Amino acid sequence: MNKKLAKSNMIYDAKEFKDLREMLNNSVNLYPNNTAFIIKNTENENINYTKITYSQLQDDVNSLGTALINLGLKNKRIAIIGKNRYEWAVSYISILNGVGIAVPLDKGLPEQEIILSLNRSLTDAIIFDKSYAEIMKKIQNMNSTSVKQFICMDSISVPSFESFNNLINKGKELLNNGNTEYLNAEIDPEKLSILLFTSGTTSLAKAVMLSHKNICSNIYAMQRFIKIYDTDVNMAFLPFHHTFGSTALLLFLAHGVTNVFCDGLRHIQKNLKEYKVSIFVCVPLLLEAMYVQIQKEIDKKGKRSTVEKGLKISNSLLKIGIDVRRKLFKEIIDNLGGNLRFIVSGAAAIDKKVAEGFNNFGITTIQGYGLTETSPVLIAENKYNIRYGSVGTPLCNVEIKIDEPNEQGIGEIIAHGPNVMLGYYNNEEATKEVLIDGWFHTGDLGFIDKDGYIFITGRKKNVIVLKNGKNIYPEELESLINNLIYVSESMVFGLPKDDDLLLSAKIVYNKDYIQETYPNITEKELYDMIWSDIKKINSSLTNFKHIKHIIITDEPMIKTSTAKIKRFQEIEKIIKENDK
Repeated sequence: MNKKLAKSNMIYDAKEFKDLREMLNNSVNLYPNNTAFIIKNTENENINYTKITYSQLQDDVNSLGTALINLGLKNKRIAIIGKNRYEWAVSYISILNGVGIAVPLDKGLPEQEIILSLNRSLTDAIIFDKSYAEIMKKIQNMNSTSVKQFICMDSISVPSFESFNNLINKGKELLNNGNTEYLNAEIDPEKLSILLFTSGTTSLAKAVMLSHKNICSNIYAMQRFIKIYDTDVNMAFLPFHHTFGSTALLLFLAHGVTNVFCDGLRHIQKNLKEYKVSIFVCVPLLLEAMYVQIQKEIDKKGKRSTVEKGLKISNSLLKIGIDVRRKLFKEIIDNLGGNLRFIVSGAAAIDKKVAEGFNNFGITTIQGYGLTETSPVLIAENKYNIRYGSVGTPLCNVEIKIDEPNEQGIGEIIAHGPNVMLGYYNNEEATKEVLIDGWFHTGDLGFIDKDGYIFITGRKKNVIVLKNGKNIYPEELESLINNLIYVSESMVFGLPKDDDLLLSAKIVYNKDYIQETYPNITEKELYDMIWSDIKKINSSLTNFKHIKHIIITDEPMIKTSTAKIKRFQEIEKIIKENDK
């Protein structure tokens, strides 16, 4: 690994924590009166805001932890399910900092999947929001899991449920009476503390075992290459049950940042303004949609030539060290709340045109790469270290290698570092497949360029192998298709035909864009237009990469909670429909 580039991911000073309790104590010592969370309360159309300081956050964490131990949950497994909210964060931190093992569950799981996850993880208690009350009543009545304690984040009149607020009050009372069992609980930073299910895009989700050391090492490394201020406001958008969502929250809590919650996809722009958000961690799909909207507004207001001229001026000035981007593009930044300075995109590759576009407007936009199994970040960009198309360079405490590279230098990305998981729970065979001699085999393919930048070319399991032995990386073709202005998303796959595969693409078009731009277009004309564009793409590729068959639709594809397409489910669905 290039020493110069490795150093560039260690720009800022950072404190390394042995566990998450030490991290929270440090934040409370440094920023006791900073606002840790803002909670919006809406009753009868009246809106008011509650601000929770870092001192209050610590009090709530200690109170809930004390009450959970008092319930007999010391060293037990406690699941959490619900939307992103303050109670979720307090529950997670409380469990980790002295109670037992946290089991975050995907809020989108259907009832049977919740039951399966609770049984597979041998969970003893569950903390949930009121939207799951009916499911929890069923689970409790059926006695189909090992769960004995049901704790609701909201106040509801179900006698058999514990109330989050009641537990906080009970914990405070116990603390006031001298109960220090939680405060003095020992934390082993290397032991299992989090049991987290992968998104399961290709098979039954695996349960990843993570420790305090895993998470704290990742927080430390991210602090070394991202500048975070205690005056920043972060909108906690990524789901907390996803490692990137929960670890990012802990990273911001380590810096005294204010954290706010999104009211929903439709309200993102309003929330950015409402809270004066300065940091936004999101998925590429959302960022790309925001960028398309910005471009539409530019054209709608007839300011295309003004923007193009401004870009030329700002890029010229940047070459001599003068940055006027945020002044020149103030109107665009104001439409995003006026304070947005930093965007982190994760979970999938971002369109380089979009990343470059936001950076050109003066909003630092970077992406990272990682997996649940790596707590999660392995590789990332920073403001001084961007090469569009790559995902950056390894974090300061991570080693990256390309395993068995082919003639183009493409091979499996493997990683070594303190953030690599303990293993898969109750699945030694799967653990041995991915953890070999201390190196984690990611299953992703990529290459490292001469300067040490890492490029992802595809998923090992997604590679399409034709009868002639040629390998096709679907992500390469998808990136070309997704550049078509009317395409929302696409999936390239091999459709079984005779004894070979027919290279095919399922294309989801933007219905609003098509209706607005081509109001009278027929279904056949739309198909012919898209097929014509695919032929143009084919003409730029070698013959074996030519797409021979397309499916067009305006219906979104099946996705995980982090907006990744569930390829194998989609392909199964297409094959079934094809056989009819």
